[in-house]
Amino acid sequence: MSQPDLSQALASAWRHKQRIAAADWAAGPHDAEAAYAVQQSMAQALGCFEPGQPQFWKSGGASRQTTLTHAPLPPAGVRQSPADFSDLQLHAPCAEAEIALRLGCEVTPALALGLSVEGARDLVDAMTVSIELVTSRWLEAGAAPALLRQVDMLSHGALALGDWQPFKARDWWAQACELRVNEGPVLRGVGGHSLGDPAWGLAAWLKHVTRHGDSLPAGSVVTTGAWLVQPGLQAGDRVTASFAGLGTVAVQL
Repeated sequence: MSQPDLSQALASAWRHKQRIAAADWAAGPHDAEAAYAVQQSMAQALGCFEPGQPQFWKSGGASRQTTLTHAPLPPAGVRQSPADFSDLQLHAPCAEAEIALRLGCEVTPALALGLSVEGARDLVDAMTVSIELVTSRWLEAGAAPALLRQVDMLSHGALALGDWQPFKARDWWAQACELRVNEGPVLRGVGGHSLGDPAWGLAAWLKHVTRHGDSLPAGSVVTTGAWLVQPGLQAGDRVTASFAGLGTVAVQL
């Protein structure tokens, strides 16, 4: 089966809220660039790159020593808090408390190419608390091969955004965060972001997005990885995430 076949199969699974077998696609993609090519084709089919419109992305990694990974997010699943996602019928999602960042200007390939970590940070005009719901179109879920999970928008399900506020330097290592499902126990943490700073990976993300010559519109948003994670959610659950001094975001499943 070809890469276009894989792209079409996954796009159909997204549209129809279905899951398909990763075992049927064991032959490919063969490397990260091939996976990103399929991901790009699927993202286009799902309306991620409307001309002139801000884009939504996720980006992150396990540590500063690992290769960061990136995925565009279908705009139909990006909503303002309090966000109702019951219509998406996500399969056994987990909730991740995150920080999302917004670009204040267009980023061209030339601008991205020379960016440092600090230079990329200077392009951000706003930040907000977010919850990403993570799920999978693969029947094997997290047991699917890493490249197939990469094709599947890095297992993205939906994204809720809180109220935007000006982006300012913070002591992210001391940042307190809470995550709660319904009236259950509150998960609490201080620091805990895998990169230590949600803006640390921006330069790598911007170089990835613009590597084929396309510019990224002003107002584009990237959510930057989990601080706290709650797995095993079910339909009807309500999830809230709070970051001290930054606000609260809520989702309904």
